[in-house]
Amino acid sequence: MVSTSARFPDIKGHWAQPFIEALAQRRILNGYPDGRFRPNNSVTRAEFAAIVTTAFSKILKKREYVPFVDVPESHWAASAIKKSYETVFITGFPNRQFRPATRITRANALISIISGLGLTTRVSSELVDALPQIYQDYYKIPDYAKTAIAISTKAELVASYPNIKLLNPTLAATRADITTFVYQALVYLQQADEIKSKYLVIPSKINLKPTPTPGTVKVSHRREFRGAWITTVWNSDWPSKSGLSVSEQKAELVKILDKLEQLNFNAVILQVRPEGDALYPSNYEPWSAWLSGNQGKAPSPYYDPLEFAIAQCHQRNMELHAWFNPYRAKTSLKSGGNVYPHMAVTNPEYVYRWGNQLWMDPGAKVVQDRAFNVIMDVVKRYDIDGIHLDDYFYPYPIAGKSFPDNKTYSNYKNAGGRLDIKNWRRDNVNRMVMRLYQGIKSAKSHVKFGISPFGIYRPGYPKGIRGLDAYDVLYADAKKWLEQGWLDYIAPQLYWRIDQTAQSYPTLLKWWTSINPQKRHIYAGNNIARLDGKAWKNQEIIKQITISRSLFNNLSLGNIFFSMDSISRNRQSIAEKFQYALYNQPALPPTMPWRDANPPFSPDRVQVTSKTISWDAGNQDIRSWTLYKKESIDWKLQNILPANTTSINISPGTYALCAVDRMNNESSGVLVSVE
Repeated sequence: MVSTSARFPDIKGHWAQPFIEALAQRRILNGYPDGRFRPNNSVTRAEFAAIVTTAFSKILKKREYVPFVDVPESHWAASAIKKSYETVFITGFPNRQFRPATRITRANALISIISGLGLTTRVSSELVDALPQIYQDYYKIPDYAKTAIAISTKAELVASYPNIKLLNPTLAATRADITTFVYQALVYLQQADEIKSKYLVIPSKINLKPTPTPGTVKVSHRREFRGAWITTVWNSDWPSKSGLSVSEQKAELVKILDKLEQLNFNAVILQVRPEGDALYPSNYEPWSAWLSGNQGKAPSPYYDPLEFAIAQCHQRNMELHAWFNPYRAKTSLKSGGNVYPHMAVTNPEYVYRWGNQLWMDPGAKVVQDRAFNVIMDVVKRYDIDGIHLDDYFYPYPIAGKSFPDNKTYSNYKNAGGRLDIKNWRRDNVNRMVMRLYQGIKSAKSHVKFGISPFGIYRPGYPKGIRGLDAYDVLYADAKKWLEQGWLDYIAPQLYWRIDQTAQSYPTLLKWWTSINPQKRHIYAGNNIARLDGKAWKNQEIIKQITISRSLFNNLSLGNIFFSMDSISRNRQSIAEKFQYALYNQPALPPTMPWRDANPPFSPDRVQVTSKTISWDAGNQDIRSWTLYKKESIDWKLQNILPANTTSINISPGTYALCAVDRMNNESSGVLVSVE
């Protein structure tokens, strides 16, 4: 690369042209040998280190450098990497890795600049709560970066092209981005003159407060998670059979969601990966046979079932949690073969026959990586509300058989591993759970992570409980997941009656709520599939929900029902019980303050014309609106409205209209009176 202060031929008319020319004149930036700047090229960590150490050459050393194993002395940026580390502009990864060729994201570039310049202690982070008003995609900002982004925004370092309302925090930063961030930092340090640009994010020019309203009031209602599992394997719930036309598949799903909306459910747990396949387009796994009848065959005419389901759920104010089976590879060897890129085809050495099924080896790194990458791919590409795993980790036992992972375990031992095989298996599952929680939280902090383990942790937990030992057979240490806070909710499958003493529903639920130091949500899993009018009557489910609600103060905050088929068929009149007794009023899911406790701004420009309330949707990332009506001295929730609604006809009375964000945080209500 060669230095130049002349205008680069490929930046003429570019949005960052004045910033590039200004830094080129200072000999901070270089062009390429052909004289071009290539402003839209992404920037590697090594290139970033070279730029910031040149731009801020007077920053003093703050810590000692320990060489990175992947940065030899001969590396072209070795000295810049060393200096950027010493001045705290940039850090490394575990095992002394720097990853010089990895592209730096926009968020991480801003974090690095304010860290190296010490702005974290010099600039207020007061804009953290206002980020939803400033950036429409604020939910993409990783939790660890929110304070830094607020500081960067306050210091006016941020530029976004072509839309300043989109931060694009997880995208690779371009050379134009880095140029502008650095120049704006010099402006903040009063080492450069201001350059006017409509692509700079200037907080003082943004209306961070909605138009003044006649008044607001704090209103609320009893929150409750009301979920239904929609099972796709064996065509149990949806679609009703494989090979249906696309229009038939859509019509069936719409009918299911219409029913749940009618019954005031607020969450759907949709099975999208039942056996190493996908009910959505995936580069990692083949299309599911439960859609078309043949694994690998896409719907025709083409559509994306998951995208369709998400949109339909959100139109009905229901969350969609994508349900994955991380290790099951085939439910039945009689149901047809597997096709590329199924794990049984790409890595057959780690897929074992287990009875009439195929099962992936949870101890194999390639299996762990596949499950993680599959799930994170959905997190990043889809507007889901949650990721959900069920009780299938290591498989349920087969009498007289041992899971055939001896080779994987031997490799672990030969590499210096010290755990016995049972603890090693549990550790495999634990590390996957922790990895998923951290990965999801980092990628999209609003996406929840939940697991529905077998309802009995271990026999004797609590005293008197008997049954399968999930800890020692499925190698699921669900107690540890709760204690470590590696999930946002747990939905133990309490599939027994209240009067079954050895598996008592209330006894087990009380125990699950008692081992929750991180104060995560407990949503009991209830088996309505057993409703037969004999041993299982609808009164059993009514009593179970009553017990769940009685433990509200212990964070028993809802229920998930297995499965949708019983609701569709109205077994034991269970649908009517939901509609007229159990869920006769709407409710939002509970908030999760450890994820996000910041409420959105109240609705803007609320007006009353005749008997119609209207308002401005604004630029917040709103999921829904709630409308309360004052009854005597109390406020009663009347409606939960989808985000695209901006008006509603109402009867005379006093109302409060609130905005609700993705994490179900609710704003103060704007007071309106209708004569």
